[in-house]
Amino acid sequence: MKITDYLLSYSPPLWATFIAGLLLVITLTLSIYLIFEHLASYKNPEEQKFLIGVILMVPCYSIESFVSLVNPSISVDCSILRDCYESFAMYCFGRYLVACLGGEERTIQFMERLGYASSLTPLLDLDCDKGTVKHPFPMNYFLKPWKLGQWFYQVIKFGIVQYMIIKLLTALLAVILEAFGVYCEGEFKWGCGYPYMAVVLNFSQSWALYCLIQFYTVTKDELAYIKPLAKFLTFKSIVFLTWWQGVAIALFSALGLFRSPIAESLQLKSSVQDFIICIERRWPLLLLFTYTFSHPNLIN
Repeated sequence: MKITDYLLSYSPPLWATFIAGLLLVITLTLSIYLIFEHLASYKNPEEQKFLIGVILMVPCYSIESFVSLVNPSISVDCSILRDCYESFAMYCFGRYLVACLGGEERTIQFMERLGYASSLTPLLDLDCDKGTVKHPFPMNYFLKPWKLGQWFYQVIKFGIVQYMIIKLLTALLAVILEAFGVYCEGEFKWGCGYPYMAVVLNFSQSWALYCLIQFYTVTKDELAYIKPLAKFLTFKSIVFLTWWQGVAIALFSALGLFRSPIAESLQLKSSVQDFIICIERRWPLLLLFTYTFSHPNLIN
């Protein structure tokens, strides 16, 4: 039997569909409520429009994962759509932080003021000395210290945007490779496109995450009123951990190490990932829900 015929005839266990569907309803209810609350108190559009873009990623992930779980034959298409919105959500998150600093011009001015400072307090072991940001081990062997100012802002901006561009290009390439039957999602084979794109995306995503960390360490005090650490950790858990989780599931499956009863009943690697995402998406949304409502300038 061809793999396409198997996917068309496969259906997930009833218990998995029920649990995923129930959590999907909860996620959609909370996310829609949160979005309407923002729209009802639309006092800071420059900040809130990007924050809404980030919040929409949660129901987007949940819906696409549920559809993929129920209909594995379109799991690749669903994951591609999910990846495309994920890259847009990362852009929204970066723009949201910049909007909270007063926009690009004020952010650059803020960076330049820090650049003229004689010294800054080290944050998260990323030393800022004499207006420069020093890199931690082992990045300090490859990168020179970044001078705070417009250069630093442009590097951070490009670090985030490059992930969005590469994510979109790899999604388009995945569609082409899937049409020729050589994408092989979740399979680590030399003749498949998945492992090569996984390596590229891993480097791109890691660099984007590193840039976000650098940006956070410099602006943490300035953004303290929006609790940036909570939002940063929540966003990272939704985007980065989900990607690495999918790669880990595929790798463990290829090595024969993924043999739990749940995984065996779901049968497909993509179904395991989709089921886990349907469970996970509820809790990051609750965290985002709590910390967003604690932002006095948006809701009160």
